[in-house]
Amino acid sequence: MKNLKRVSRDLALAIPFAAAASASYAEGWDYSALTNGVDFSTIAGGVLAVAALLAAVYAGIKGARVVLGFLRS
Repeated sequence: MKNLKRVSRDLALAIPFAAAASASYAEGWDYSALTNGVDFSTIAGGVLAVAALLAAVYAGIKGARVVLGFLRS
């Protein structure tokens, strides 16, 4: 019962603040000024290059295992 009283008190305190916050930012935050200057195409190219490099390394390792398996048998 004590926890229920505490929760209801906390809710009673939080609801006005939540209502004020949602009313003042009903349309949402505008991050366009921050994100307009960022170009993600170079980052995407770098990530794809690293992924291709890792794929080549893993393919080489797998190929070496296959060749060694043929030599052992």
